[in-house]
Amino acid sequence: MDIDMNMNMNMMNMKPAWLERLMDETFFGDCGVHKNRRKNEKNIFCLHCCLSICPHCLSSHTSHPLLQVRRYVYHNVIRLDDLEKLIDCSNIQPYTINSAKVIFLNQRPQSRSCKVTANVCFTCDRILQDPFHFCSLSCKVEYMVYEGENLSNILHRFDESDFAISQFEGLRVDGSEVIDEDNNQIGPSSSNYSIINEDQATSNNRFLPLPLPAIVLSLGSRRKGAPQRAPLS
Repeated sequence: MDIDMNMNMNMMNMKPAWLERLMDETFFGDCGVHKNRRKNEKNIFCLHCCLSICPHCLSSHTSHPLLQVRRYVYHNVIRLDDLEKLIDCSNIQPYTINSAKVIFLNQRPQSRSCKVTANVCFTCDRILQDPFHFCSLSCKVEYMVYEGENLSNILHRFDESDFAISQFEGLRVDGSEVIDEDNNQIGPSSSNYSIINEDQATSNNRFLPLPLPAIVLSLGSRRKGAPQRAPLS
């Protein structure tokens, strides 16, 4: 009886294949099948085959449900509207990028130490805004597995038509307006990088330096003159 109960518990805590692979998969590397072609970054996840593919692979996955993965500050994000069709994203802190809310796929390292009174991620202790408990999808899933909670309670039965190729859109994330949930703006004024859609850049040039303000350039190129001694009175 105990063995059966343990088996049932393990089954409830098992991650579906697509979810486990989505969190472990490497994105935005060059596609090995189309390595000699431009714009061959693997930024699409096939929910049927449980692997990442590049835009040139789409012809082999036309009837499969596909999920688009995007890149923000060197980390993978997915639009909240897309991810919520697959899994309950409540308590995960979202970020707003050009009016589109996104969720980080995996936890990110943090450089600052956590304050005792701060609201932090239950899994990795990253500082969060209230009332959120997780900084990424993987943090929520791993926490539930660790606590022995039933993952099936947060998984949704989805309509494959919602993830058809025809639903893809060229969402541009160019750093012009990045606002997190506490209304702190993150954009060109606080970052030297912008993120643009793959249609606008090659695989080796995803992150382009933004032009520095003219006042910075003028100050940086100004030479110091010889000190002028005040005339004797």
